[in-house]
Amino acid sequence: MIQRVNILGIGVLVLALGFYYSYNWVLKDKPNVIKQYDQEIETLNEQLITAQILANNLDHVYTLFERNLALSEQDSLADDASIPFLNSITHTMDSLGIQLLNIRPKLGNARKRSIETPYDIEIKCNYRQFGKFIAELERSSRLITIKEFHIKNGVERLKNSAGPDVLRIQEIEMQISTLTLVKE
Repeated sequence: MIQRVNILGIGVLVLALGFYYSYNWVLKDKPNVIKQYDQEIETLNEQLITAQILANNLDHVYTLFERNLALSEQDSLADDASIPFLNSITHTMDSLGIQLLNIRPKLGNARKRSIETPYDIEIKCNYRQFGKFIAELERSSRLITIKEFHIKNGVERLKNSAGPDVLRIQEIEMQISTLTLVKE
């Protein structure tokens, strides 16, 4: 019986020394090395995707990334109320003959890899101009989401209007947001 206990003790000691040796000299640095390799793979994958986009002449995809990718959260593209975006949207409205009543940028929602910047917009236009405006927002090189829109066309407006020409022009409130991707 004592001989069995001694053999069991020696076996446990040998296994403990084996685990200690394998942890300290074989496995200890592996997680750090794996993390390093993962970062290198991610960088190389980004370069590969960029090269594939350029090689396949996918210019629209490339400009979409170029105009919506901020290098950090401090990049001017990630700012609330981006001046180039506001200039672009007001120029689009002017070219379509849409009257801008109000535009209010709100604080952006920062997520892990993106920043969403909401805007409240009030415009005055007819339905055809509004449809063209939405089509222009869709064609924009910025990633734009139309959250909701309300057309102020209540019964009291019908009662107070003088003629059909006044009814063609609608006041529309929109909530849109731009999405900016942030490179880590």
